[in-house]
Amino acid sequence: MKKILALCALGACLSLNALAQTTATPATPAAPATPATPAKPAAAATPATPATADKAPTAQQSKMKSCNAEATGKKGDERKAFMKECLSAQKATQQDKMKSCNAEAGTKALKGDARKAFMKTCLSGAAA
Repeated sequence: MKKILALCALGACLSLNALAQTTATPATPAAPATPATPAKPAAAATPATPATADKAPTAQQSKMKSCNAEATGKKGDERKAFMKECLSAQKATQQDKMKSCNAEAGTKALKGDARKAFMKTCLSGAAA
């Protein structure tokens, strides 16, 4: 008896949810009939998409592209292991940069704002 009541309650909830969605669906077509003003932002959004496509790829995207090119011919677990190693290689270089810049800042006995400024230029200079 409890199972039947639970199923009836579930069915009622799903029916109400479906009814709410069908009620909301006709409201959506009514909105596009009136949005003469929102059409302009939609047109503005269209040029933004090509601008994004024209952007230079990020460092991570470039790394992924080069690793994918190197992984041709590998399949399954071999490819997965290769991609993991290839993509994690960049993290190790960032760690190495931090270590070398920290060591150099320690050698120069820099402290406070001078150290902070040096680390910023060292890390960004090493990245470029």
